[in-house]
Amino acid sequence: MKTLLKRFALLLGLMSCVSAYLVLPASADSTAGLLLSLKCQGGYNVNVWRRYDSGELLYRSTSPQGNLSLGKGTADNTGSAQVYKFKNGNYEYQVLAGRGDHQGQGTLEVYKNGRSIMSQGCTPNA
Repeated sequence: MKTLLKRFALLLGLMSCVSAYLVLPASADSTAGLLLSLKCQGGYNVNVWRRYDSGELLYRSTSPQGNLSLGKGTADNTGSAQVYKFKNGNYEYQVLAGRGDHQGQGTLEVYKNGRSIMSQGCTPNA
């Protein structure tokens, strides 16, 4: 009976680990390539990744307020900037990467219900 209980506990633990792994957002590792890495005012570090297999855009940020991981982003080239957009409920995160004369400049903007609640200047991470 103890052996059966141990096997059940082991199986349950293994299933929990696998299911937790499958529901976590994709991590920035060998499955994705880094497109943009910015250090922004206010202690924000922002990375935009593209998954190799699906092309899905991923957003990863760290800040004093916590970490955030989002997927299913969109990209738009405005000519002077590459704009990456990610949604999370009522919030939209926009990462702008300057091009041409504005290369090396970036901006992190956060909107809630369509209204701007934050805009931080950024520089490329070294």
